[in-house]
Amino acid sequence: MDRTKTTWIIGLAVCGLLFIGAGLVAQDRPAYRGGPRGFRAVAGIQEGQIQPSSEREARIVAVLQRLDGQRAGMMNVPQRDGRILRILAESIGAKEVVEIGTSNGYSGLWICMALMSTSGRLTTFEIDPGRAAMARENFRQAGVDQIVKVVEGDAHQTVSQIDRPIDLVFIDADKPGYLDYLQKLLPLVRPGGLIVAHNVSPGTADPAFVNAITTNPALETVFLPQDTSGMSITLKKRQAQAQQGQ
Repeated sequence: MDRTKTTWIIGLAVCGLLFIGAGLVAQDRPAYRGGPRGFRAVAGIQEGQIQPSSEREARIVAVLQRLDGQRAGMMNVPQRDGRILRILAESIGAKEVVEIGTSNGYSGLWICMALMSTSGRLTTFEIDPGRAAMARENFRQAGVDQIVKVVEGDAHQTVSQIDRPIDLVFIDADKPGYLDYLQKLLPLVRPGGLIVAHNVSPGTADPAFVNAITTNPALETVFLPQDTSGMSITLKKRQAQAQQGQ
């Protein structure tokens, strides 16, 4: 075999090994895709299944898993967003949580998983009587009905029932109404509390609401684009409240 042909074969073999090696390295680290979603895990890396830490938590998970198979028409948050709600509520030690838009109770159940650990309670508002009834039954089956109050009716009016400090607000209802909910509940949110809003991706978010949570110096907001929705997380600053003498 002449030298030219031998060199050509060796070159192909080296290129093949480098290609395989690059693929193996890529499996061990996140790949940067750019754009608003930033880093994404490569194929094969999973966030992990829900791991209940108690019988009470397992009871909630069982209901959540059932509802995951009954999403049609319920407008439930994706499971990942529910897990984020649970993490947020538990990490701030939430005692009082207000939810606008109960549906069948799916997102409320994620919040309740945190409230079991913080000894907190949830007040959730739903305009549709049929969905409110489903939510009550799901809360009962999950064993959290004692820490949940479901309020039926138009939340633009009924939310005035809230008269105590709030640790976390979750808004997932009529999109044009987000600003009104914010204006009515923000004074009750404690310094260090959170306002979380669902479906705030481009094309669905109310510009007036986005402006309110991004231009108020007493608030700090980040946006979490998801595969099917968007979520804003707004902190009511402690320092800003102190400066206002509150």
